[in-house]
Amino acid sequence: MKEATGELNMTVVTVVAIAAVGAFFYAFVWPSIQASIKKNTCEVQCADTEGTCFDECMAAEAEE
Repeated sequence: MKEATGELNMTVVTVVAIAAVGAFFYAFVWPSIQASIKKNTCEVQCADTEGTCFDECMAAEAEE
């Protein structure tokens, strides 16, 4: 019985650790990845980072 309890504890620790890594990624890493994708998409569509095209694209992407 003790061995089964130990395995359950390790399973719980593993699940909590995976959830913590996922939460960290979602809270801190994912927003910067999304911002980079949006910026690159607008740069490709507008061909430059100056002017109203780029500004409008970034504003439209922020609304979504």
